This record gives sequence, C-alpha cells and structure tokens, in this order.
Amino acid sequence: MREEDYFEEDVDDEAEHYAIRPNKTQIKKQIGVVLAMAEEICELAPPLIAELNLPDNIEAALLDAGKMGNNSARKRLLKYITSQLRNLDTEAVQEKLARMKNKSVHAVREHHQAERWRDQLLADTSNQQLTAFLNEYPDAESQHIRQLQRNAQKELKEEKPPKSARLLYKYLKDLIADPSYQTDYEVIEPEADDEDEV
Repeated sequence: MREEDYFEEDVDDEAEHYAIRPNKTQIKKQIGVVLAMAEEICELAPPLIAELNLPDNIEAALLDAGKMGNNSARKRLLKYITSQLRNLDTEAVQEKLARMKNKSVHAVREHHQAERWRDQLLADTSNQQLTAFLNEYPDAESQHIRQLQRNAQKELKEEKPPKSARLLYKYLKDLIADPSYQTDYEVIEPEADDEDEV
C-alpha cells in the first residue's frame, strides 16, 4: 500500500465522523414562534383551548397562564409551556389555531353582511334590494323575507319592538353563513306527473 492511499483513506474516515451541530439561531427562532403561539393560546377562552386537544398538563398550564397578570411567574410558566409544546406537533396546533381565527373573521364578515342586507331591505319600498338579494342568494325564500320585511317596516312605523327585524337578521345571517340553509317555511312544489317523463 502506498503512503498516498493511506492518507486518502484517513481523510475519508474523518469526513464521515463529523457531527452536524444544530443552528442556534434557527432553534431560537423556532422557540420564539412556539412562545408566541403559547401566548396567543393563553388569551383564548377555556372552551377554545379545550378544542385544541392538547395534553392535560399543557392545557392546565395554559389556563393558569391565562389567569395570571404579566409577571415573572407567567413568564416561567410560558417557558414551561413552550418546552412542552416543542415536544408536540406544533404545526397541527398552529393549523387548528389558524382555523379558529379564520372562523371568527368569517363570523364578523357574515354579521356585517347580514346587517347591511337587513338595513337595505328595511329601507327599500320598491323591492329592488329584495331582487338584488334573491339574485345573490337564489335559494332564499322570497315570501318569508317579504313577510318579515313588511312586518319589520310596520313595527318601525308603529314604534313597536323590532321583533321582525331581528328575525329577518337571523334568517339572513343563517342564509349567508350556509347558502343551503332551509327553514320550516319551505314551499313545497307539486311533483311532476309520470306521464310527462315518457
């Protein structure tokens, strides 16, 4: 064996045994993200924290941290929560948290849309707004909306409590949230004759 071959083998052996050290900056960024997520979860209501399906020890710590003020005990507890969350699949927790946020954003948007449509329908006397609403939501029950609209306008003129306006808002909100929404007021259409199908 030549001397050059011996040194080449030595170099190859050394290259295989190098340990890859984790990037400390990357680890600190990951810890920061998990800590921010833990703080965000602490601000949620207890039923929403329960929906995340976290282990009992983490859930209890999150509930305790949510009750605490901004002091050193809370910081220690958040560090503990962060260390425990790092052992879990944080992507799944972040996804559930994002879905919860998205639900609330959609709920606010639907609320504003329903209020806007209700106000437009109550101010409308020529049924233009009703026609526009029915064009946008063709599954809506026009008779039911017209009845609520007339009753709400009548209550407004007579200065009565706005019962029909509230019912109209509720119907519109349910319809906007789920366009396939149906009520008990569904109009039954006659069935087609068998002779026509032939």
